Amino acid sequence: MHESYRHAFRRPEGERSLSAMAAELFEEGDAGAAPLEPAAELELVHVSQGLEAVAAVEEAVRAGRPFAVAFIDVRMPPGIDGKETAQRIRAIDPDVNLVIVTGFSDFAPAEIFRAAGPADKIFYIAKPFEAVEVVQTATALAHRWQLDRELAATRAALAEKVVQLKEQARELAANESKAAHIASHDPLTEAPNRLAFLRALSERVHVPGCFAVAMLDIDRFKTINDTFGHFAGDEVIRTVCNFLSEQIGEEGLVARLAGDEFGLMMSVSGEDEAVMRCERLLRACSGTLSIFGQSVQNTASIGLVVADADHERDSVDIMRRADLALNEAKRAGRNLVRVFDESMDESVRFRRQIETGLGQAMANGELSLVYQPIFARGGLEVVAFEALLRWCSPEHGMISPGMFIPVAEESGLIHDLGDWVVEEALEAAKRWPGQFVSVNFSPRQFRRQNFVAQLVAQVQRAGVSPNQLQIEITETALAENAERAADTLYRLRQMGFRVAIDDFGTGYSSLYNIRTFALDTLKIDSSFVDGMGRERESAAIVHSIIHLGRALGLEVVAEGVENETQLQALRLAGCSQVQGYYLSPPLVADDAVRLAEGGSVLEPQTPCAPEAQVPGTGTTG
Repeated sequence: MHESYRHAFRRPEGERSLSAMAAELFEEGDAGAAPLEPAAELELVHVSQGLEAVAAVEEAVRAGRPFAVAFIDVRMPPGIDGKETAQRIRAIDPDVNLVIVTGFSDFAPAEIFRAAGPADKIFYIAKPFEAVEVVQTATALAHRWQLDRELAATRAALAEKVVQLKEQARELAANESKAAHIASHDPLTEAPNRLAFLRALSERVHVPGCFAVAMLDIDRFKTINDTFGHFAGDEVIRTVCNFLSEQIGEEGLVARLAGDEFGLMMSVSGEDEAVMRCERLLRACSGTLSIFGQSVQNTASIGLVVADADHERDSVDIMRRADLALNEAKRAGRNLVRVFDESMDESVRFRRQIETGLGQAMANGELSLVYQPIFARGGLEVVAFEALLRWCSPEHGMISPGMFIPVAEESGLIHDLGDWVVEEALEAAKRWPGQFVSVNFSPRQFRRQNFVAQLVAQVQRAGVSPNQLQIEITETALAENAERAADTLYRLRQMGFRVAIDDFGTGYSSLYNIRTFALDTLKIDSSFVDGMGRERESAAIVHSIIHLGRALGLEVVAEGVENETQLQALRLAGCSQVQGYYLSPPLVADDAVRLAEGGSVLEPQTPCAPEAQVPGTGTTG
């Protein structure tokens, strides 16, 4: 049998292949239907017994060079027969093709199928066989085996790719989930952000029932950042967020909207419950916080809107109203809860009208200056005038500076407005024989990058000396950045300008600051002058400021003198300069010139209602 196999697969040297002969005879190319030529491709291994075949297959699999086809005789005495040999080989190599060679007609193939299946890998050749039959069977099964291996490798590669794609899909889903979380949450506190809050609010307005929306803002958070650093500020935000989340609970929502501002949403039975819960939130957030071993004083303000079935429930409008209520809480003194009412909306609309009108007022000639004289205490000689701004609107009539100056500061119009005031005041000062003009400047003007250079340019254009202009600034503006303020005041004095601290005693008074800042004048606030006759404390404060000014070589001006008693008391205390309605009301430019040329007031003016000073602005009322 083995010799028959050797003869079948032998190719005599120099013998042309059947396919080559066919190609030459029929002029067909290599792609013709010629039979396969495996003799040079197949490697044959001969064994005599079944156990040897099993061992050979096992060794071939272990070496990584498995067999493609095994030709097995059914009868192989002594030892195991063909059926058991096939069964053992199949157990070792599931992919090998088995060819059962038998000469027994009574042999049942089904027995081997059951023992060494599958059926598509078991074939039969009956004895006696033709050499070409053996060769073609071996060649076809070898090619099939090779294709099966390649297909299996491809399937394995595809299976690996499927596994990789599934893993990538899981990673993508995780990344998408993470991206969605990042997009809707604040990275500092892990609380929902503005986007998530607006989305939740948009859904909540369509759900029946009463609920409240509040906006909470940490008071003077910039001061905390500047004093303790941004890391401490971040920790304050995290701490406040935790307090709010604990108080609101799972049924509500706490979101960080921006900076130190939080949005709150909660179900309530009505306005009373909403206010009570918000006041409880303020108490939780307020007080002394321990941040990195430092004690930080913290308060907050809340604007509140209650949405019920009786009102239109629009998410954007609810947010706008909550913001208006928060601004009102800030303006009312902070550490408060303010519930939105319609008057806030009217106030905002009026402020917008003021802002629009103020932008046109300078061009339309609606603004004007009046000048209140400042007298030396001795012979009541006029030494200066304080410039005061007036706005007469064609639509609203006389508008108080207390109304339009804050609008100008918020909108950024304060710089153009302040420049106009200085130019007008300097033009008036050119007509006076020797007096100077005093102009109030707001903190925002004082922080202007080119503040000193702008003033120098203005006095040069007006053709007046810098010492004819006195800059009035409040203590609050100086205290915001004392080092920069000291540098600015020094440069102003170097250029020849006069410098006065307005409303002295009402802000962050500090002897160190007074000694550090380059000053000419302290102006005593009118509230202390008004209280001199009634309160011992006010009288003591006035005397202390006068003595302080004299000790430092500064002029001291008392504002708001309304009667003879106040004037005489200030004279006795040694106050160097005074101003007020008892001496003279604010005058238009021509009357101011006549008074300046006369040099003194002949008769004290009849007292009338004083016009309120607007602290910290570029003008007075």
